[in-house]
Amino acid sequence: MRESIKEPARELPVTDTCDVLVAGGGIAGVSAALAAARNGADVLLLEREFGLGGLATLGLIAIFLPLCDGRGNQVCGGICEELFRLSIVHGAEEGYPVPRAWLENSPLEERVKQRFLAQFNPVYFALEMEGLLRREGVRILYGTQAAAVQVEGNRITHVFVENKSGRSAIRARMYVDCTGDADLAARAGVETALFGDKNGLASWYYYISGKKKVRLSMFGLADVRPREADSGQKGTNESADIVSGFRFSGVDGPELSEAVQQAHELMLLDMGKHVREDKEFAPVAMSSIPLVRMSRRICGASTLTVRDDHREMPDSIGMTGDWCKRGPVYEIPFGCLYNPGIVNLLAAGRIISTDDTVWNVTRVIPPCAVTGEAAGTAAAIASDVTKVDIDGLQAQLARHKVLIHIQG
Repeated sequence: MRESIKEPARELPVTDTCDVLVAGGGIAGVSAALAAARNGADVLLLEREFGLGGLATLGLIAIFLPLCDGRGNQVCGGICEELFRLSIVHGAEEGYPVPRAWLENSPLEERVKQRFLAQFNPVYFALEMEGLLRREGVRILYGTQAAAVQVEGNRITHVFVENKSGRSAIRARMYVDCTGDADLAARAGVETALFGDKNGLASWYYYISGKKKVRLSMFGLADVRPREADSGQKGTNESADIVSGFRFSGVDGPELSEAVQQAHELMLLDMGKHVREDKEFAPVAMSSIPLVRMSRRICGASTLTVRDDHREMPDSIGMTGDWCKRGPVYEIPFGCLYNPGIVNLLAAGRIISTDDTVWNVTRVIPPCAVTGEAAGTAAAIASDVTKVDIDGLQAQLARHKVLIHIQG
């Protein structure tokens, strides 16, 4: 029997209040905070690390995957396209160069040849996103973990946070869970689901070699297998088949720590192999957060499934293509972003309600930005997710150049 101890009860200060609290500063969180602020809300963004972008920047998964369907049609717009352009404002990396056909509005046949994606510099992107949020009035609280929530009836009243100042509470009207692991939802008692296959080991890193050019090593690749991926570009999948049977859920503390250590050990061996082949090889940066792809998601009012490819959704809040292959397009229902059990909580990013197949589609940058923008907009204009005016939400998103429905 595990030993237990009672933590002494104590009064906590309420250190902040806001209209919309966004937990998690990855792409979904940045998009949610930006959308909420632009719709007039006072927004507080909590991020446990000390930089924005999550896996895209701190994890070094620096590829902005396609905003298109692979057949020459753009399906992701709004803040998603804005962040795409921001990610390459200092230029794109050579792995996936600037998609000129898309940025210069070339004919369909040219857009088909090159998908709407690019490889960005994660340092520039993280700093540019921070500057963008600050200019829009979003308050960012770094080094802060959303540790627990207080629920009264069907609403979250406070989020309890931990940071260098200790433990305190924050009160908001609406909450957006962009933690990547549905932490707020799970702690509020919302029904959630775990990804059954768990996560493989990976730890991407940058290195410099004889030509003195910094390159990205997609070490482990974390389950993106070359035969499955069709990005329309030639990638640098040099270490796809990581030699380990260890898999982890992403929501267990000791297991997650062990996964990171095992990935580091294997990465060091990989680096040693490169050094033996190239004496001028040297690593210069590595992922600073665990490369968790799919862990825990909400069970929402709606669940997006593989059968919904090209199906019209009356409550669509945006679309996404399939980064793995050309052709599929999914309209994302607003019902995937909430569970009616907690009426002032929305979800965005890789934790929205999907089946396991579509989960792999919606976990990447473009749909994270699309769902983040929708969640942030809804949080700014409503106080009960079950009573959102869908027509009004869609109209507001469309005004901000979000693509809502499949055309033609």
